[in-house]
Order: sequence, then structure tokens, then C-alpha cells
Amino acid sequence: MKKTLVLGATDNPSRFAYKAIHRLQQHGHDVVPVGIRKGEVGGQPIITDKEQKIEGVDTVTLYVGPQNQPTWYDYILSVKPKRIIFNPGTENRELEQMAEDAGIETMHHCTLVMLASSTY
Repeated sequence: MKKTLVLGATDNPSRFAYKAIHRLQQHGHDVVPVGIRKGEVGGQPIITDKEQKIEGVDTVTLYVGPQNQPTWYDYILSVKPKRIIFNPGTENRELEQMAEDAGIETMHHCTLVMLASSTY
């Protein structure tokens, strides 16, 4: 299964990041919740420390708007994911170009739809 870092993780059940974490876990994926506020989701603490390095990340799925992404650029690239999923509303050409330059696949899609359609 694909180790997935969910950027924009929250303990608010009405948010898509929360739903994605639970669906990813239901599909057997190892999930790393990362966000700006401490909390717990899917039985795991939300990582708020950008210095905490995560190894073996296959996918970063974004739930942070483009206006708030620049402070995360270095962190995202430092975990060296194989791909980044830009969920609806997170599209950012600057980050996409940085990722592509680093050899990271990028895609505009919805993690929840991908899971539902078995294309994750």
C-alpha cells in the first residue's frame, strides 16, 4: 500500500482532509497526517513540526490552498514523494513546476474519487 502524507490534516470531521485520512486507512494505506494545528485524526496525532522528517512517502495529497502552500514547499520536497495530488482548490503551478523539476509526478485529481474508483 502507498504511504500517504495528507497535508492539511484536521480533526474536523466536516473537512475533506479528515474524510480522506479515514478513507485511505479503510483502503489499507499508511497515512501520515500533517497540519498546522495539533490534534488527532484516524487514531494518529497530527504532525505540526516541519522538522520531523518522514521516510518512504509515496504520495503527498494536498488539502492546503495555494496561498498557504509556499511555507510548505521545502517540507513537501524534502519528503521526496513519488507523486503529489493537487485536490480541487489546491492547484498551484509554481509548486507543480518545482515538483516536476525534482522528478516528482504531479496530478490534478481528487483523492476521495480516486479511492472510490480504485484508481489511487
